[in-house]
Amino acid sequence: MAYVAGSSAGRNGTRTGGPGGERATAPGRREPDEDARPERTSLSVRARDAVRQRIVDRRYPQGARLVEREVAEELRMSRVPVREALRALVGEGLLELLPHSGVRVRRLERADVEHLYEVWEPLAVQASRLAARRVAGSAPVEPPGVTALRGSLDRAEEAASDDEGTREVAAHTAFHEDIVALSGNPMLARTMEQLSGQLQLLFGMREEPQHMRAQHAVMFRCIAAGDEESAAASTLLHVRDSRAVALRSLFDDV
Repeated sequence: MAYVAGSSAGRNGTRTGGPGGERATAPGRREPDEDARPERTSLSVRARDAVRQRIVDRRYPQGARLVEREVAEELRMSRVPVREALRALVGEGLLELLPHSGVRVRRLERADVEHLYEVWEPLAVQASRLAARRVAGSAPVEPPGVTALRGSLDRAEEAASDDEGTREVAAHTAFHEDIVALSGNPMLARTMEQLSGQLQLLFGMREEPQHMRAQHAVMFRCIAAGDEESAAASTLLHVRDSRAVALRSLFDDV
């Protein structure tokens, strides 16, 4: 059966039954899987990450219909965590609901890319500014996040040298996520998390010119130096170049 919205366990002690609709759990009784819920949550996160990765590396191409049962078999999981994972990825914008039932991998149209960059640009710039501010404020001690940022930059360079595109995309994504983490702003982190999957997909679909990899190094130096304005300016340049490259790669923009 294909994934159908609303088919997972309900709230307040109810769950979806068959043709008879919802069946209430008797007072004082526990759902049979109540003790397994933490484990189920962990499985659903693993399923979400696995499906997201398959979308990003295009094993599940744009427009492909995903069938809950088939995905569960591929991941060797039960259908409940897979169903929850597919729902989460609909929320992230990587999947879209079909008119009657099921989901498919969302196709990125030009407007989608434009809208994504319109949102990402100010958030990325602010993240770099806040990260540099935090570094400056902790001087002479270097925040641990700087080490993580340097590591992501090094991994991206190594992957590029080895011509391993998937690993390079993962490292570039981690670099931007590490900047957000270094900013120390949990609200910004939660907001950026909603964009993460779409950014990974976009990074994997477009080329990564050498000058954009060099821009990451400039961003890192500005952040590590605690220079807010230079960090913000270098990030703005990078995001705008990224947008131009994406539009040229995906839609043949001149």
